[in-house]
Amino acid sequence: MAAAASKTNVVLLSCGSFNPVTFLHLRMFELARDALHKTGLFRVVKGFFSPVNDGYKKKELVKSEHRVQMCKLGVQTSDWISVSDWESKQAGWQRTITVLTHISQNAKDLLGDEFVDPVRVKLLCGADLLESFAVPNLWKNEDIEDIIGNFGLVVISRVGSNPESFIYESDVLTKYKNNIHIVTEWISNDVSATKIRRALRREESVKYLIPDPVIEYIKENNLYVKSKS
Repeated sequence: MAAAASKTNVVLLSCGSFNPVTFLHLRMFELARDALHKTGLFRVVKGFFSPVNDGYKKKELVKSEHRVQMCKLGVQTSDWISVSDWESKQAGWQRTITVLTHISQNAKDLLGDEFVDPVRVKLLCGADLLESFAVPNLWKNEDIEDIIGNFGLVVISRVGSNPESFIYESDVLTKYKNNIHIVTEWISNDVSATKIRRALRREESVKYLIPDPVIEYIKENNLYVKSKS
């Protein structure tokens, strides 16, 4: 009998604003881990949130110290998802490929006892990020090839979206399609950080949409409140 092929150890990395972190952000990690495990080819050993640097200058973006802390509060009940503050602590905005490379090169220190060489870092994202690859001048072509070719994508897609068609229409995505794992979220969840911020500005409840400790942190630090005219 042939020996069973060894599984590839995977670290999932999610880069984004997390302004604030929501249950949907957390859910993406669980969906991705289940899907990769079901292939029989991978063993997910760790997941990391990496909140974007303040230099990203996105509208309504609260300081990274708050977003990092909210992510840490959000993962308190997880035994495998953590938060990397490396990106947020750099002097300026970092390209996604730079963050992936940092996590990959420092995997041994980051994983500790969970480290078993080799480890493959994959970028966890939503279908909107995949589609953003087609936006002119938004991504460097070499970064797209590096991200997908040398690392890989795990894309969480919503019911009704068609990432497979988008991959087919892109030469570079088709070239590396074996490194793109599409996961469909069948339990619909339309929670977004934008909607959360809007509700908070309007002094509406966001309970059961984001973790309770995150809600308390937002209140204590007076985040996302209606601006005073």
